[in-house]
Amino acid sequence: MSRFVTVIPARFGSTRLPGKPLVDIEGEPMVVRVWRQALKSSSSRVVVATDDARVGEVASQAGAEVIMTRPDHPNGTSRLADVAEQLGLDAETCMVNVQGDEPLIPPELIDQVAHTLHAVPQASIATLAEPIDAIETLASPHVVKVVCDRYGRALYFSRAPIPWQRDAFTLSAELAPALPGAGWHRHIGLYAYRVGFLQAYVNWPEAPLEQCEQLEQLRALYHGHHIQVTLCEGAYPPGVDTQEDLERVRGWIRRSHGEP
Repeated sequence: MSRFVTVIPARFGSTRLPGKPLVDIEGEPMVVRVWRQALKSSSSRVVVATDDARVGEVASQAGAEVIMTRPDHPNGTSRLADVAEQLGLDAETCMVNVQGDEPLIPPELIDQVAHTLHAVPQASIATLAEPIDAIETLASPHVVKVVCDRYGRALYFSRAPIPWQRDAFTLSAELAPALPGAGWHRHIGLYAYRVGFLQAYVNWPEAPLEQCEQLEQLRALYHGHHIQVTLCEGAYPPGVDTQEDLERVRGWIRRSHGEP
């Protein structure tokens, strides 16, 4: 596999789970668990990017390479561009963005998204998706949906249930049998970028579609860039957004170690 750099943005501030990168997960801070998972991938370099000295110190003590970034980045894509500049990466370098709240991230999926970007030279971004198999998931505004063309190029991302069946004006259980394989896909927020794209991205104003949906990847589509989407080659475990998510992950790790 071609070389790539993995970056883990880790912000201390979180409205739903304050101090999220440093919360304890069975004896280890979350950001350290994410870093250890990323190390199992084929990344040539794994970097923790943070604007908080507390997070940086904990990650450094665990052995991670840490890059301190500005505190005013509006999103993770902007923070990655900052890291690329500090590391002096060339325009064709592939950077994978692994969210700092994904302590169960499978390393093979990190490799998959990086491989996809390398395999599609015309793409600026690569990302993943998985089929939606529940009406509740399709209807939720917290789940981002993606529609692609026949070649896997993203056409649009939305919090709305897209594509919309013309003759189905309500989301009901009657749609359930048609869900698997019918074209509804949940977007997985694992990205691979070319550094040259990141350098351009930070100079663009927020796009109207991005403002409407609050989805930063729509800025790339608005400016005509190619986002390549592939289906996950394995299960993508949930991240940690809330205290309930945290307890669920803690329980999963205990059970994986044979504990009650």
